[in-house]
Amino acid sequence: MRKSNKGRIRAEKTQIILQAAETEFVKHGYKGTSIQAISDAAGLPKANLLYYFSSKEKLYDALLKNIISIWNQAFTEISEQDDPAKTLEQYIHSKVEQAIHYPNASKIFAAEIIQGAPNLNEYLRIETRTWLKESCKIINSWITQGKMKKVDPEKLIFLIWSSTQHYATYQAELLIITDKPQYLQKDINDISAFLCDMVLSGCGLTASKKPIDQ
Repeated sequence: MRKSNKGRIRAEKTQIILQAAETEFVKHGYKGTSIQAISDAAGLPKANLLYYFSSKEKLYDALLKNIISIWNQAFTEISEQDDPAKTLEQYIHSKVEQAIHYPNASKIFAAEIIQGAPNLNEYLRIETRTWLKESCKIINSWITQGKMKKVDPEKLIFLIWSSTQHYATYQAELLIITDKPQYLQKDINDISAFLCDMVLSGCGLTASKKPIDQ
């Protein structure tokens, strides 16, 4: 029981640190952010933070990998037996929700990629490449089974990534030109429904036309 409680506390502290780091890295960039600033934002002593992450580099590394893991989670536990329409729809809804509610994650990731992914190179080559291959394999199985129209699985996934993350990376611009102070849940549902309809129809599938409960 004590061991379980210790694990829970560690997970909570880690999450607090990652959230604080996300905010600081967005405000000041990697070079302009210090461990002291992150520990202050997290409300933890610097020594406490360093107990969980021994350096700024390792903390930044963990933050980037955590972002990718959260993004891909909705499309990780899928199988050849799943309904492609429902699965793709859930993935798109999840990505839109994450993009709009947590735009800092996309901004940090975009900045890392623009710089050539120096901190993510190995992770992208091994972890994300493996994830992509497995996901494409399942999509190809759906196609072979006649569950959906023949499309390029890689380009389909890249299209979902780009169209959903656009609402995070360019959120300030989109809110200004559409004259909105912020996105309401109705806006998020409308965006999700539109993207689902466009993407699924291109795959020979039909969207459900109703928002998915998150």
